[in-house]
Amino acid sequence: MPEQEEWQMSAVAEKVKSIIVEQLGVDEEEVTPDASFVDDLGADSLDVVELVMAFEEEFGVEIPDDDAEKITRVREAIAYIEQHGKAKK
Repeated sequence: MPEQEEWQMSAVAEKVKSIIVEQLGVDEEEVTPDASFVDDLGADSLDVVELVMAFEEEFGVEIPDDDAEKITRVREAIAYIEQHGKAKK
C-alpha cells in the first residue's frame, strides 16, 4: 500500500489526522498530507477555527490568528505543531 507509507509519520501526524476526522466528519482515507481543509475536506471558516482550537487544546500550543490563516492543509498543521509544540514537552 504505497499511499499508506506517507502516513507512517509521527504521533503528532496521527493525532492531527484523528482530530480532523472527528471535527470534520470525514473518512480517514480523505485526510492526506496535501488535503486542503476547505477545498478537499469541505470545511467552512467556522470548521477551520474549531480545528485550530482543537489543535491548540490537544497539543498545548497557541496558534496566533496570523499563523492560523496560513494553515490551510493537513501537512501545514502537522509541520506547525511539530515545530511549535516541542517547547511544551
